[in-house]
Amino acid sequence: MMVEDHPEYREIVALSLGKEKDMEVVSQFGTAERALRSASDPDCGGRPDIILLDLHLPGMSGLESISNFRTGFPSAKIIVLTQSDREEDVLKAIRLGAAGYLLKSSTVKQLTEGIHTVREGGALLDSKLARFVLETLKTNLPVGEIAQALSKREMEILALLAEGRVKKEIAAQLNISPTTVISHVEHIYGKLNAPNAPAAIAKAFHFGILPIKKPV
Repeated sequence: MMVEDHPEYREIVALSLGKEKDMEVVSQFGTAERALRSASDPDCGGRPDIILLDLHLPGMSGLESISNFRTGFPSAKIIVLTQSDREEDVLKAIRLGAAGYLLKSSTVKQLTEGIHTVREGGALLDSKLARFVLETLKTNLPVGEIAQALSKREMEILALLAEGRVKKEIAAQLNISPTTVISHVEHIYGKLNAPNAPAAIAKAFHFGILPIKKPV
């Protein structure tokens, strides 16, 4: 599903994704309100796996609507696709439960790869924004009880999530089953009080649980 108020941009993205064998834009809406009403309308394209959501929408904004989309489409994962590169918007979208954040300047390849990453349970953050956010987050807070609550295996998995690995890749690298990885990830979310991988990673960097690596 695309929630975007510029029809020309919706058309471009829909045509690009339609060329992918495993992707289809099943519905398009110009406002969050209309998209949310479609949750109870069987004629509006069915239940999407991914929602591409703009932030600057007429009426209810994208940020205001994230919680509503998570309630109306509980099985869908939300990727913010916007022009806004403000750190405040990025962090707020992630904290509200967005599974990814991409700028509209992203290439079609970056968008399709990002959709695959999120669909497979990975975290997605535009590389330009990731550098900016990680450079500006403060790391002088004490690790405290949060880090101590994470097991060694959970720390390993959290670090791999921060590198952009999906659960299948983590399972292969650590020589454990994907089911075990999923179980550990759920425990990480619970201990960090995070709704998803981007939020868990952001908190880990913020509290100094994971070290910030300077961009090369």
